[in-house]
Amino acid sequence: MTQNLIIMALLSLFVSSAAYPFVLRYALRHKVVDNPDARKIHRRPMPVMGSLAVYAGIFAGCVAMSLLVRGASIHWALMALTTMLVLGVWDDIKNLSAVLRFMLQMGIVGGYIALTGNYIWNFHGLFGQHELSLWLGIPLSLVAGVGIINAINMIDGIDGYSSGYVIMSCSFFAALFLMTGQHVWSSLAVIVVASLIPFFMHNVFGVKSKMFVGDGGTMMLGFIMTIFVLGAFSLRRAPQLEGQGVSIAAMTLAVMCIPVFDTLRVMTARMFRGRSPFKPDKTHLHHLFIDMGFSHLGAAMAILSINFVVILVWLLLWQAGVSIDMQTYIVVLMGVAVTFGFYRLMRWHQHNGPVGADGLPQGTALWRLACRAGQWSHKERGHVWLFLRKMVDGRLLRRQTK
Repeated sequence: MTQNLIIMALLSLFVSSAAYPFVLRYALRHKVVDNPDARKIHRRPMPVMGSLAVYAGIFAGCVAMSLLVRGASIHWALMALTTMLVLGVWDDIKNLSAVLRFMLQMGIVGGYIALTGNYIWNFHGLFGQHELSLWLGIPLSLVAGVGIINAINMIDGIDGYSSGYVIMSCSFFAALFLMTGQHVWSSLAVIVVASLIPFFMHNVFGVKSKMFVGDGGTMMLGFIMTIFVLGAFSLRRAPQLEGQGVSIAAMTLAVMCIPVFDTLRVMTARMFRGRSPFKPDKTHLHHLFIDMGFSHLGAAMAILSINFVVILVWLLLWQAGVSIDMQTYIVVLMGVAVTFGFYRLMRWHQHNGPVGADGLPQGTALWRLACRAGQWSHKERGHVWLFLRKMVDGRLLRRQTK
């Protein structure tokens, strides 16, 4: 199995990397770009078709999986993934209304559930509950699926954040599915990681080769995360995990912590202000780190580190024999603390402290300390950074001159 995983990963990595310059050239030639505005952080039009290069790698890996993994049946997932990508690209071009986008997402997730039978049908002992009725399990799965898709879409505000998050979470799911004998899902998770690496490198380190993943990419990646969350609740060996004291709910919430809880915080705050929960603004956690002076990569790595700590705490709770219910309670409390609590705390420190010559607060000592840490994250002129930039941009120029 290990040999097959390596073959699929290398193939996906190669195809995604090879497709990238062609996709970039097409996006630039046809002006498929994301234009800057007051809400967005970038200051020049950026190509937004990175999702196609990632999809090419995933598609190639899935074809290899069908040949290498015995009993692999991934066609329904790939079909739904393709449909979600098309929806996202359509949204990139036409800027669909939130209601229409939401309804179409609901239809795609519902179709996937109907065709595969993968949904949240069992709580695996959480709150003493096991099997759920269709009337509860299906709506819960639809809400969770659409929520995850939009959570990934909404965190895509700085370079390396959404792609870095999916690389991290898919690595975790790959290990989980491999340990539980779910070779199809573990293979898909490895394929996604390998397909995202070239995009991540160009998105973070590139200048001439930089491209955004766009709504097409975030919806596709969000749907991949939905597949894995629903798959975790549908594991054939879930009863064994339950017997070992694993809370499936706490585990998936820990992995999805920052996207889910940050999105809930942002949407709740918008509704309290009398605004549409889908109307974009600059109140996400990554905007806070940018205001502290962090670089894009510094902000992304800081947030991903926080999410990783939540996963680590859950693992320690499980190993310590903490009950399934208590694992879930603690993970939820941590999610609230690192999003709702941390955001409000730092915004308070930003708007208080000594008053400057302009009559505006300069921030407390804690805020100024965070800002110094943010300045430290700017290493774009370091030797390693320049080497990686030269590598990704130089490779692109060589491809374009061929």
